[in-house]
Formats: sequence, structure tokens, C-alpha cells
Amino acid sequence: MRQVSIGLENINASEIALGLMRIPDKTIPETVNLLETAVDQGINFFDNADIYGGGDAETRFGDALAASTINRDDILIQTKVGIGQHQYNFSKEHIVEGLNGSLERMGLDHVDFLLLHRPDALMEPDEIAEAFFELQKTGKVREFGVSNFNPMQVELLQQAVAQPLVINQLQLGLMHTGMIDFGFHTNMADNRSVNHDGGIYEYSRLNNMTIQAWSPYQYGFFSGVFINNPKFPKLNAVLQKMADKYNSNVNAVAAAWILRLPTSVQVIAGTTNAERLKQICEADQVQLTRSEWYELYLAAGNDLP
Repeated sequence: MRQVSIGLENINASEIALGLMRIPDKTIPETVNLLETAVDQGINFFDNADIYGGGDAETRFGDALAASTINRDDILIQTKVGIGQHQYNFSKEHIVEGLNGSLERMGLDHVDFLLLHRPDALMEPDEIAEAFFELQKTGKVREFGVSNFNPMQVELLQQAVAQPLVINQLQLGLMHTGMIDFGFHTNMADNRSVNHDGGIYEYSRLNNMTIQAWSPYQYGFFSGVFINNPKFPKLNAVLQKMADKYNSNVNAVAAAWILRLPTSVQVIAGTTNAERLKQICEADQVQLTRSEWYELYLAAGNDLP
């Protein structure tokens, strides 16, 4: 599997990462099989969060990792903190305690990446800087990033913290293309010209921030999966056409569409089905042409001025 280089350490991470939000519904043996399948397919990056399943996703991952044949030093583990009960909380206390809780649940002494989960309007960047310094100094975190931040929020935080913010996890997929639509509709007055995200796609490219595409197969905000969904016949017809051309499958083609972007990007595959994960991992065998990328974009219901 192809890899992307992330952060100052140039950490080599697989272009497909396994998202672990849904594993609390799985047994330990099922989770072990999923993790080992991921590694067998070339995935070395696992994404979690303290909020997933109220912490159960981290506990299940830790138990399954310990029961598996996987060497901790061969993989990269990421978690996210910052969402409290009915609030977002970037206080130093919450960040440090949150990460410590995550490490305990996963049975780890460190994570490779720590992300702040959703922007906190009350964040004090200097206080976050203290938390990051402590966590890095004690060896509990290697690299830092954010999730669902716009460019000015990143800038506000980056001017205070010593560590570069190397990742921004954002919803992106064929049916969630707002950060791209805006660029096409520059200098226009239609709905797609509205800049909802502050130019986060271009900002990420300029600052070498890896975009982690979450919910790459969803339409709307967890409204459902668009793959083989009768609501989207044109898109699925084009996906199948390209899957046939590349002797692959529609899941791989949809992931390849994201990976075709000329920037540092990972696809966060949230499936708990080992066979579907294998299909997604075929994405690096699908090299979409420019014309094919645009054909899929238009088939998803988008337009070009």
C-alpha cells in the first residue's frame, strides 16, 4: 500500500487508515481479525477517540491489540480528545487527563498522534501549548493535529504551540465536497460559491497538513452510505464502470477519488467488515485519470461553472 509522509519526523503512514469508532459492537475475536486483516493489507495507521463508545472503542482496541499478533512498534496509533459532556473542552486539565485516560484504556505508554477533536470557542492557545509541551516531554505523544478546524482556528492555535499541527481530520468524500466546490465557484454568487470552510483545502496544501478524510462513504452528516444506494443511481453506475475498467470494486474507486487529490491525504475507513476493508485497500491499484476524477465529481451531483 502507498504511504504518505506526515510531520517533521516524516512518519510513513498508510494512505488508508482504519477508523475504530464502531468496534465496540464487535467481539474481541472479531476485532482481532479486523486489525490483523488491516495489517495484512498494508494498513499501519489506526484512528480512535476518547469519545467513541464513551471510551469503549479504545478499550476494545487495546484488548484486541494485546490479543493479536501485531507488534505495537509496527503500527501508528492516533486518538482524539477535547469533547466533554455537552461541551468542547480544550483546557490543559481536560487534554492531559483525556490523553492519560486514553492510554490507560488502550494499554499503551504513548500514541503517535493526538488530535483536538472539534474547535472549542473558549480555547486558550497558551494553555493548550502547556498541555502539548507536557505530553510531548513525557513521551506520551509524538505529533499533534486537529480535527474539523478551519484555517483561522488552526492559525490561532499554531501561533501558540511549539509543535507543528500536522493533521486536520475533515469530512471528505464524493458526496461531501464542500471544500472543493468553493474553489470551483470563486467569483460567483450561487450556493456553491459560499466559503463554509475558510479555504481549508488550499490552506492544508500550503501548510503541508495531512487531510484525513472521515466518513468517506457517507452522504450528509451520517445520513447513510452512498455506495449501492438507489438514491444515487448515476454515481453508482459510474463507480461500477470504473471498477470494471480497473478490475477492482466500487469501494476502492470511491477511495481512489479522494487519494487522487494532489495533497497529503489519508482515507479513514470506518468499516468493521474485514472483507469490505480488503476491497477499500485496493484503492492504490486504481489510478484515476483527470477525466475520470471529474466524471465522478459530476456524477455525484456536483457541477462546474
